[in-house]
Amino acid sequence: MYRKQRSGWLKHIDFMILDLVCLQLSFIVSYMIRHGFKNPYYYPIYRNIGVFLVLTDIVVALFGNAYSGILRRGYYIEALAVFKQVTLTIGISMMYMFWTQQSSEYSRITFGVMWVLNGILTWLSRCIWKQYIHRRNGQIGNGRSLILVCGRNNATEFIQGFVSNNFENIAITGIVLWDNSGRTEIEGIPVVANDNDAIEYLRTNWVDEIMVDKDAIINDENSLNDFLAKVMEMGITVHVKLAAATDISDNKTVENIAGYTVLTSSVAMAGTKQLLAKRILDIIGGFVGCILMIIALIIVGPVIKIKSHGPVFFKQRRVGKNGKQFTLYKFRSMYVDAEKRKDELINRNEVDTSQMFKIKEDPRIIKGIGPFIRKYSIDELPQFYNVLIGDMSLVGTRPPTVDEWDKYELHHRKRLAIKPGMTGMWQVSGRSSIKDFEEVVALDTKYIMNWSIGLDLKILAKTIAVVFKGDGAM
Repeated sequence: MYRKQRSGWLKHIDFMILDLVCLQLSFIVSYMIRHGFKNPYYYPIYRNIGVFLVLTDIVVALFGNAYSGILRRGYYIEALAVFKQVTLTIGISMMYMFWTQQSSEYSRITFGVMWVLNGILTWLSRCIWKQYIHRRNGQIGNGRSLILVCGRNNATEFIQGFVSNNFENIAITGIVLWDNSGRTEIEGIPVVANDNDAIEYLRTNWVDEIMVDKDAIINDENSLNDFLAKVMEMGITVHVKLAAATDISDNKTVENIAGYTVLTSSVAMAGTKQLLAKRILDIIGGFVGCILMIIALIIVGPVIKIKSHGPVFFKQRRVGKNGKQFTLYKFRSMYVDAEKRKDELINRNEVDTSQMFKIKEDPRIIKGIGPFIRKYSIDELPQFYNVLIGDMSLVGTRPPTVDEWDKYELHHRKRLAIKPGMTGMWQVSGRSSIKDFEEVVALDTKYIMNWSIGLDLKILAKTIAVVFKGDGAM
């Protein structure tokens, strides 16, 4: 699922909050410098002007487009922008005091000190925050993994333009050079594939999005269109430079990425507010779930240790959103050699595919405690920690193991276009009783295409009922 770009002031609400904090801090400190260590909000006249300053600063910022291009500004340009905003905010506030005939009741020294202090604090905080954002953008684990697709003739120019304007949280993890003639890297970015092996690379690696310079490979348009169709089938978001964009999906939006106007297509899109609401739900649920996990640990932890030597927790590498790997946690319900014995039992797999592994009366399960904690999903409780730290969501799609992921076909990959979840559409539609993996993919795709907070709440409610009944667990 692709998050649409925020527009207007929402895109830089972090800077607005930072500015308001600096404004209030400078207001309080300047008052204390003039009047001693007293709280200005204790006095109605200063409390009123303090609130007016906040409202004025917001209005000045919005109508003056104070945050337009803020990530591109150098130190000098930023200083001029801060000077303009601070001067207008304090100037309008002083005009308000004269207009209400209250100017004689305010200290001019207080406002003079506040003007200087607010300018310095705002400039420093903006510069420091921008440095943090730029450093964060360079960390692949915190960003979006994007592959650039271009032809060899203009590859350097295209990539230089992208890199120089990459002020968003995007990690450029590789280049697909359509007609590669042996180049291994461009501008320090590795060439990971050409037109012959690009699909296989995208299928087996963490890739959230691709950006295509279609003009540079127009001579091979049929092959490129077939390539883009397969990429969309995998659930990867596609950005095509607008001058050459064609219809490749029903879900489209025009955006600006690294200075290029592009047509963005994705299997499903959601606004920032919707995804924020989902994340808040995950944080609340993850926090409550972690408390339940600690309580369960006190009870089942010693039993697991008594019944089977080894750790209480089971850790396993799983594949998350768009191929990004993470460590999944469970209470251990199987003996320590369970993974090694999996090959011995592969012929008993009740799912007609190698992409999932489920068997009844699994001999690897710890006798006594194992079936009980699996029946009521107690073994899943540590995954609330995965939800809390953002690796998973409360509701999503089942995260496959690495070996299952390696066997995925193109359309299977689409089910990982969102964060994996503790529960999901197919779990509440029969839990482990569903044996057809294609049915699982169909249910997961249906969830992705129709996602809403309301749907998540319905699935969570059904999950609670299913878990307490112990229906369908193996």
